[in-house]
Amino acid sequence: MRKIANLHLAQLLMQLKFTSPGKRHEFLKNAEQLLDIIEPDKQYPFDFICFKITGYHPKGLPQEVIKGGDLADDLAIFLWKLSGQVEDAADEQPEQVYTIEQVAEKMNVTTKTVNRWRRRGLLARKYTFQDGARRLAISQSSLGKFLSENQELADKATVFSRLSDELKDSVVEQVKKLAEQGDITRQQAIKLVAENTGRGRETIRNIIEHYEKSDRRRKLFKSYLKPLDSAAAAEIYKQHKEGIAPNELAKQFKRSRSDIYRIIRRKKAKEMLTLKIDYIPSDEFLKEDAEQKILGKSISRLRKLQPPQGKKELTVGSIKNYLESLKSIPRLTREDEIDLFRKYNYLKFRAAETLKQLHPNASCGKQLSLIEKCLRHAESIKNTIIEANLAIVVNVAGKHTFAGTTLRELISDGNFSLMRAVEKFDYTKGFRLATYASWIIVKDFARKIPSDRIRSDKGGSDTLENIQKDLRVSEGIDFGAIERARNSLVQVIRNELDEREQYIILHHYGLTGSSVIKQTRTLRQIGQELNLSAERVRQLELTALQKLKQSLSIEQFELLTG
Repeated sequence: MRKIANLHLAQLLMQLKFTSPGKRHEFLKNAEQLLDIIEPDKQYPFDFICFKITGYHPKGLPQEVIKGGDLADDLAIFLWKLSGQVEDAADEQPEQVYTIEQVAEKMNVTTKTVNRWRRRGLLARKYTFQDGARRLAISQSSLGKFLSENQELADKATVFSRLSDELKDSVVEQVKKLAEQGDITRQQAIKLVAENTGRGRETIRNIIEHYEKSDRRRKLFKSYLKPLDSAAAAEIYKQHKEGIAPNELAKQFKRSRSDIYRIIRRKKAKEMLTLKIDYIPSDEFLKEDAEQKILGKSISRLRKLQPPQGKKELTVGSIKNYLESLKSIPRLTREDEIDLFRKYNYLKFRAAETLKQLHPNASCGKQLSLIEKCLRHAESIKNTIIEANLAIVVNVAGKHTFAGTTLRELISDGNFSLMRAVEKFDYTKGFRLATYASWIIVKDFARKIPSDRIRSDKGGSDTLENIQKDLRVSEGIDFGAIERARNSLVQVIRNELDEREQYIILHHYGLTGSSVIKQTRTLRQIGQELNLSAERVRQLELTALQKLKQSLSIEQFELLTG
């Protein structure tokens, strides 16, 4: 059974565990009485709920209102869990108490059906029986109340009890013949026999289950299907990812749809467990109302998104069209940018937290669905941010072409740098993405440009002129801010490190030249200049970086070492 959905009611249950046994027994009775008066369509303040269960009005209770239907679902779980802490003897109750198995026998249904009834509101709690065992059981009054409120279920049970032995025998014989064919699943056979007899599938299923339950050797569907090996399971998952429907896979591999879904879930869970989901943490993600405040709705209500389409490869002939297409992409305001990054990182945070609870061999359909939905929506937001900032890449690329490299190659490489910048950008620091991303792109270009090859790409001068002309679309990119950020970084290094450490960091990371032509030196070269071994220089560098990590922001440290 699921957990209590309402956080405050779950916390109340935890607090009641520390009360005396007598008090817990009293609270249990009060909760049962509360459940009797709950009406699904009404609203109930949590203060009222707490008073009805405990008899107290504690100070500082949350001003929360719970819908009656949700409260009834949670109270059923509340009673079940609290009854596990109360020693109530079944034979000392004022009315008859039935175990799950006894209810199933009494109503001529299966225990699965009884458990389905429990999910629909049949109240069950734990009692101690004469053999000393504690079992889940249902009182006569609870069963009677449930059946009176769910007359159709009682009618179905009565109809089943009135089925003639001849009909039951006929159903069993038909199912036997189908099972002996060896190429039909249990569910398929139930469907066919239900159509032949004009009876419901649940009736046919109950007849089969009662027949098999009466004698364990009476298995109509013997395991004529060998267990699927890992290769077959992998093939099922592969075809599922290629778009083959579960119904088709069930026919192809002669399995039930539930088997196919189970294999798919397990394979998908194992695949997801290999994911590493990075995000920028924030204290606001931990608040109770974070989902509503950040997303404006529940994650379960997020619209279904299609997987992002891959971008078309740029060609020299398409540069002009590409620049024209950038003009139509709206720019993001500072507020829009912060809002999108908050949503992007919160969705990845929820996916990462859910991933921690995932187990491939457990029932994990809801968890998988949540992770997929979060990551899919986060990817869509990321693409929106990237598209709104593509002009940054073209601007930087237009300023830094060099012999042997085409504009197309620089834009392609720069787009990857922009993606990396979006993933690492800390929106909580108050900076704009344009400045941070521009620095990352410049740094990545600098790694690829040997100092003896820097020059303007004369062969592409016309194209560059057009870029400078057309790049009105990239207004707002402040390259002066990049240089100021670089100077700020150097200033922190000079303030925090001694002269030898400064020399090592500034020269090893190329902070003595321009922001594009980085004059870096190896540890061996620096060691020769300082009359130290390369290993000693490495040790001093690590010490210096540890100092800087305490003083620099995430962005500054990334600009230094990224």
